[in-house]
Amino acid sequence: MADYDLVLFGATGFTGTLTAEYLARSAPPGCRWALAGRNRAKLSGVRDRLAAIDERLGTLPLLSADIADPASLRALAASTKVVATTVGPYLHYGEPLVAACAAEGTDYVDLTGEPEFVDRMYLAHHATAAATGARLVHSCGFDSIPHDLGAWYTVRQLPADVPLRVDGYVRVGALPSGGTFLTAMTAFSRQKAANRAAAERAAVEPAPQGRRVRVPVGGPHRVPGTGQWAVPLPTIDPQVVGHSARAVARYGPDFRYRHFAAFAGLPSMVGATAGAGALFTAAQLAPAREALSKLLAPGQGPSLARRAKSWFSVRFLGEGGGERVTTEVAGGDPGYDETAKMLAESALCLAFDALPDTAGQVTTAAAMGDALIERLTRAGLVFRTL
Repeated sequence: MADYDLVLFGATGFTGTLTAEYLARSAPPGCRWALAGRNRAKLSGVRDRLAAIDERLGTLPLLSADIADPASLRALAASTKVVATTVGPYLHYGEPLVAACAAEGTDYVDLTGEPEFVDRMYLAHHATAAATGARLVHSCGFDSIPHDLGAWYTVRQLPADVPLRVDGYVRVGALPSGGTFLTAMTAFSRQKAANRAAAERAAVEPAPQGRRVRVPVGGPHRVPGTGQWAVPLPTIDPQVVGHSARAVARYGPDFRYRHFAAFAGLPSMVGATAGAGALFTAAQLAPAREALSKLLAPGQGPSLARRAKSWFSVRFLGEGGGERVTTEVAGGDPGYDETAKMLAESALCLAFDALPDTAGQVTTAAAMGDALIERLTRAGLVFRTL
């Protein structure tokens, strides 16, 4: 029997500390959990903050583990049912922990929004995890839970066994984190490498039998019934939805998903698109990339007051079998408070809930689906049919 139900790796960073505080308030009675990292003094400081929430956490176990020490990561993975990690960019720091969890049969959740990392982890560790029973679940924050579970929720409102079409429209009022900004800049600079990793994965990953799943890019357009404008959003989210649809037959015999950013008007859409294009261009040049990366340092984030004003909304337009449905997933600050909540609830879901029988690299919808939606709804996120 494992010593712990879950271990949080990387609790000393901004999002990691928020995740630890969420667990301090929300972990069920009897949950055996611990903090892990390489700097025990910083971990002790986080534990002191948690003890202010619940004095019983003053003795919360602190575990030493370092990504440069594979033996320490194997020991960490062997000690627990689930590892949740906030240590990114994952392309730089993530693989040793994935490898340890896959080898030990330990469930794993992270916050990555890096397609190249996810594809390379599939190539390197999916088979091992499938053999040991480990569930490797990437992208358990704003990337990509609202989109992955939102598409699943939408599919569940439509008829079964018919072709389905779902479009997701994302709106956000929030500031990015330093870690998120650095991740985006890294991804922009590695587009060719990401394309190679995706092609290598596609060459070996089994296709669903007798079913078709498509995730086309789409084009700029007016959002039906809203007056808003939309432009394709090239994040990891549509890829995650596609992987869920390939794994779960309920998405139907012919499933198509498209993913967009929605804007109140054409000028704001054009401005945002131009800004994203400028960042992408700058990311191709090492000096510009380094200078931009200093604007938001990893581990830093906005104040509680600023986060309290932040929000997100993802609307889904689904159709199939002659029926149409509009759904929404919505919440507060996406990059920090809600992301910490999503990661923590994902870890708790894997540790405690009755779930489908899955193993290997799996998505939130395939591994946890309705159980995680129920958890997140109880925790304050909105999943509704409009």
